[in-house]
Amino acid sequence: MKDIDRLDRKILRALQKEGRLSNLELADRVSLSPTATAERVKRLTREGYITGYSALLSPEKLGRNLLVFVQVKLDRTTPDVFDAFAAAVKRSDDVMECHMVAGGFDYLVKARVAGMEAYRQFLSEVILPLPGVRETHTYAVMEEIKGTGYIPV
Repeated sequence: MKDIDRLDRKILRALQKEGRLSNLELADRVSLSPTATAERVKRLTREGYITGYSALLSPEKLGRNLLVFVQVKLDRTTPDVFDAFAAAVKRSDDVMECHMVAGGFDYLVKARVAGMEAYRQFLSEVILPLPGVRETHTYAVMEEIKGTGYIPV
């Protein structure tokens, strides 16, 4: 991959803040012609700098008010257990993110559910039956201070 320049960074920043910009609006914001802007966006996408677009949804409006983080410790850390765990997590719509981490536990799972009753069901039906799970610790979010997917460019 080649290095990206100042204009590429401006494009990435603009699209990260407002992914629905038309090419004309984007070109205006970064002071380029629409043709040059479109070509840069195509190249940035082709080279993997832009991986997709999505809408940000309201968890409250959709009845997903409870955000939880679950630390998961496995009973053994072998490639087959890691693979089985990852495949099972990917099948759950409640899991928003799952990260293998270094430290005192193996995975950190971020999930959004309707409430505490839904969380108990999620824990017993999704997390605990996952391959190799030995122990979990749950942290329910009382207040979200900052939530962003923004990456400094």
